[in-house]
Amino acid sequence: MIWRVLLAALLAGIAAGLLMAAIQQVRITPLILEAEHYEKAGGHDHGAAQGEAWTPAGLERSVYTTLASIVAGGGFAALLAGISVMLAVPVTAQNGILWGLAGFLAVNLAPAAGLPPELPGMPGADLLSRQIWWVATIAATATGIGLFSLRTETSAKIAGVALIALPHLIGAPQPVDHESGVPPGLSAAFAANSLAAAAIFWCAIGGFLGLAMDRLVRRG
Repeated sequence: MIWRVLLAALLAGIAAGLLMAAIQQVRITPLILEAEHYEKAGGHDHGAAQGEAWTPAGLERSVYTTLASIVAGGGFAALLAGISVMLAVPVTAQNGILWGLAGFLAVNLAPAAGLPPELPGMPGADLLSRQIWWVATIAATATGIGLFSLRTETSAKIAGVALIALPHLIGAPQPVDHESGVPPGLSAAFAANSLAAAAIFWCAIGGFLGLAMDRLVRRG
């Protein structure tokens, strides 16, 4: 059974990753490229600062973006499948998108409330502090969603809501100075497009995983 679950996650990850790569190419990459012009114009060329660090471009960049999306899709699909097996709550064609939405809420939307997606050249707080808050927010939100949706006790639902709210009551690390050479409209467009793409990505992961689990695991 385990290899069937892994195969289902792999197939779902490939399908969702290809979809995400197409969205990135059309909606997100052009915004990043535009922001890099402002970054260089403001004297913050990261490549030059790191001694001509290697950065892919053109077709090479598209290939690496696609591979990264497929790997991320496979990893997230395997994570959902593992949680499903551990909790004995199956991912199916009927509820797969709901599983995907739960993943989007925990991994993307909740952290974005404190640390929205950032373009190159935008200021940020200490990297380690942001990483700690980001991981803690994902863990708290995922646990909260599980308590609220899978338990019937009122106390569990209250605890779930409290866990979801806790990271935002503490607050995310913020930079000392918010000034940036990147236009506010470009930053807003990038954040909105990134979250919309992530929502589609997670729904695709959950939907494709549910279909694959139905065909490869339960029917098998």
